[in-house]
Amino acid sequence: MTRSVWVKADDTVGDWDDRRARITAALEAGADWVLVDEDDVSRVRELGDINVAAFRTDGDVTLVDDIDDAEADVSDDAPVAQADAMIVGKDGEGDATIDLPEDFSGSADLSTLRRKGDFDRGSYVRILGKEYERFAETAAEEADHTIVVGEDWTIIPLENLIARIGEETDLVAGVTSAEEAKTAFETLEIGSDAVLLDSGDPDEIRRTVEVRDEAARESLNLEYAEVLDVERAGSADRVCVDTGNLLEHDEGMLVGSMSRGLVFVHAETAESPYVASRPFRVNAGAVHAYVRTPDGGTKYLSELQSGDEVQVVDLAGNTREAIVGRVKIEQRPMFRIALETEDGDRVETLLQNAETIKVAAAEGRKAVTDLEAGDEILLYAEDTARHFGETVEESIIEK
Repeated sequence: MTRSVWVKADDTVGDWDDRRARITAALEAGADWVLVDEDDVSRVRELGDINVAAFRTDGDVTLVDDIDDAEADVSDDAPVAQADAMIVGKDGEGDATIDLPEDFSGSADLSTLRRKGDFDRGSYVRILGKEYERFAETAAEEADHTIVVGEDWTIIPLENLIARIGEETDLVAGVTSAEEAKTAFETLEIGSDAVLLDSGDPDEIRRTVEVRDEAARESLNLEYAEVLDVERAGSADRVCVDTGNLLEHDEGMLVGSMSRGLVFVHAETAESPYVASRPFRVNAGAVHAYVRTPDGGTKYLSELQSGDEVQVVDLAGNTREAIVGRVKIEQRPMFRIALETEDGDRVETLLQNAETIKVAAAEGRKAVTDLEAGDEILLYAEDTARHFGETVEESIIEK
């Protein structure tokens, strides 16, 4: 599931200076959406590139007995704002400006949004009681995004809505802190698709984005494999992956000649008497090798180019994504390293014959030039085949 962070910046949070400060903080932190009033859409576009959801100012979620009748009243010639998503519910039944009957069990209609235009449709509902849960459920039948904001929040309403409408709409849970966002992303072990953060604190916005990233990341089970053989393999076209991110001392990438066994290769964070450290770089091997990507797929090293994303992993198997800034391909002397996994499978990879290339051995960080048969080094083993980087259930022989 891809998580997202929305930041609330409509007129309920203050004047334009207050709203602009929130929007700017959202842009700088890497939030996915801002939720504003329709009149502010063009202003947001001037501030930067971010998805914009807007509360409609001339329409709302409507209680109807016959949705077909409501559709007939909608004009295709009505003006459309420049937002990426139009949201109804503010100043109406959704936020209790118009009272919702306690015994509500009817239909919620988004017919006011059925107009020509390339934008998503969404609803905004404050959960003030069971009737509002039912209202959110019915609105979700037609909404791309269903925003629910708890009052005197308890986790039970969110659990109910995740269970009932989680697959038919993007469920956006209202939160006021990164801590609440973490809870929303973890509820029922499934979590909401997104959170709507109502906070003007730039640090809180940044922390919420960090929670989003952590929730989306894989945690891999790495294992040690025994080195069977290390031999000189002549020259090959070697790939250095230079990222736009600084890598930590215990981080690297997973690369290998065979997708079922990818070797952990350290970033060049260690000082050397010969060259300065390059904490943005992984010397990853020959052009034919696979490198793991954040979506759990692989790419050939030869395919990588500036702007692509690769997966960075630490010694504990925690992952994050990094942007490729540059790829350097040069002919260099190589080692062929053969390994045996815990399951007895044999995998191999080619790594440059140089002291600066380090792998994670059982006794610690070790240069490939010092590797010997019998050493154990860290890798990610996966019992699967791949076709164009995607896992497939078929028999493929790699040797």
